[in-house]
Amino acid sequence: MQYEWLIRQLNDSEQETQALLARELKISPLSARILVDRGILTPDEARRFVRPSIQELHDPFLMRDMEQAVLRLHTAIERRERIMVYGDYDVDGTTAVALMYSFLRHLTDNLIFYIPDRHKEGYGISFQGIDVAQQEGCTLVVALDCGIKAVDKINYANERKIDFIICDHHTPGDTLPAAKAVLNMKRQDCSYPFKELSGCGVGFKLAQAYTERYCLNPQWLYNLLGLTAMSIASDVVPVTGENRILATFGLRQLNRLPSIGIRAIMQVAGIADKPVNIQDLVFKLGPRINAAGRMHSGAEAVRLLITDDPEYAQRLAQEIDSHNTERRDCDIRTTEEALQQLQSDPDNDKKHTTVVYAPNWHRGVVGIAASRLTETYYRPTIVLTAEEEGGELSGSARSVSDFDIYSAIDSCSDLLSNFGGHRFAAGLSMAPQNLPEFRRRFEEYVAAHIHPEQMKPTIDAEAEIDFADITPEFFNLLRHLEPFGPGNPRPVFVTRNVINNRGTRRVGRSGEHLRLDLTDRTAAISGIAFGEGDKALYLQNGNPIDLCYELEENTFNHMTSIQLRPLEIRLLTNND
Repeated sequence: MQYEWLIRQLNDSEQETQALLARELKISPLSARILVDRGILTPDEARRFVRPSIQELHDPFLMRDMEQAVLRLHTAIERRERIMVYGDYDVDGTTAVALMYSFLRHLTDNLIFYIPDRHKEGYGISFQGIDVAQQEGCTLVVALDCGIKAVDKINYANERKIDFIICDHHTPGDTLPAAKAVLNMKRQDCSYPFKELSGCGVGFKLAQAYTERYCLNPQWLYNLLGLTAMSIASDVVPVTGENRILATFGLRQLNRLPSIGIRAIMQVAGIADKPVNIQDLVFKLGPRINAAGRMHSGAEAVRLLITDDPEYAQRLAQEIDSHNTERRDCDIRTTEEALQQLQSDPDNDKKHTTVVYAPNWHRGVVGIAASRLTETYYRPTIVLTAEEEGGELSGSARSVSDFDIYSAIDSCSDLLSNFGGHRFAAGLSMAPQNLPEFRRRFEEYVAAHIHPEQMKPTIDAEAEIDFADITPEFFNLLRHLEPFGPGNPRPVFVTRNVINNRGTRRVGRSGEHLRLDLTDRTAAISGIAFGEGDKALYLQNGNPIDLCYELEENTFNHMTSIQLRPLEIRLLTNND
């Protein structure tokens, strides 16, 4: 798949801002441009962006229902009521449960947690979970990363004298559940300034509010920031505003003093002895935590994240790592079978959507398969399965570019028994007989609403630069822009007409990778291009390429240098 490289041009006003920032901050015009691309308009904004402060977190009581939530929680603690902490089985849900459980155990020992069974109960609050709360004598449930649409479930709980505090970040429906408190900044009647918290982030705000109201030791709260950073990285929420502060200080906490459980999962992931960044959370820790809920039970992940026993943590981390290996194998099989389905469909190339189904696919990997299919065909994708013969179909949806897949699914809501999520990803379930009509209407909606450019894979680049622009001072600014993520993407650059300097060669066990040594005639730089070994001879013969890439640090033999990580290499022919 070839990408279109989009290099945004600054308008006149933005160019003036660029000049102002370069002058006032004494930085290069290129560095100033990168700040402008992130919506930074003044030197003060720039200073706050590169040096976020924990003091800039918003007042948690600005969130609707926070007063009621804190009061009900305090009453339960004072009266020694039994409290259940309830959450979803993915990274956001399990980190949220671990955060709230770890916070509350400083205040009460009359506490349990509950993660629904992905296969038997599905997503969100379940009748079974409420029954367990009743059997355990719980009179308060703090629900995290779920519950915003659980109207009938909360009514069921109210009939059994079980109160709920809902901490959710998903899009609300037309009717809110009748809980004691519903904390969700996306409520239409909520004026909370930042709307993009993760589910764990909403739980953090409840803990922050309780800490402030009852003058608790704030260090209890700050020790939990690593969990919040993991949720932000894994749940693909914007790393801007309050999330940027939470992620920044969460990463510092993970690098300074990770919990025993997180340290154990770092060790099995091979990153315990290096500085951890947001990419490590996305690609190393997140998938392993997710694998527990996908392949076995999300409760395993929570037990790992809350334990104080190093030996138990090591044992659990090894088990979860084996679940991740199993998940990887299952994911590959599912994706291959789905691709075969699509390739055998004579109308596949005419469609605007991908909707595939097989009864034998593992429910825990359909979301990953949907992401992989989206990368292949680059269109809104849904992967469905049914683990019980004749049972409901359930699955996951993934979107492209800026297309709102939640709205597309919502347009078919009368065919669904349940759905939830946001504009980029969602989950859904339906009766088997509804699948043909759902396919037709989902395709019809997307075809009518998606723009052609949204179905073309693109790479957004900051600027076209020379290698001579890549100075230590420039790279230092890039480091201060971390943590990267949605809303604050890792900067991407384009350099054209690049040739081999001297040492470009194939590397890897079978020469599948490419060690780059390149020059654009202004400067030379090295890099590594994974899976691009077949381009070695072309470059060694003196032929030019255009390069779209990110920059990273490389440490080898205790020496650190700046290197390229190509996103796409374009070979130039005589006609280019």
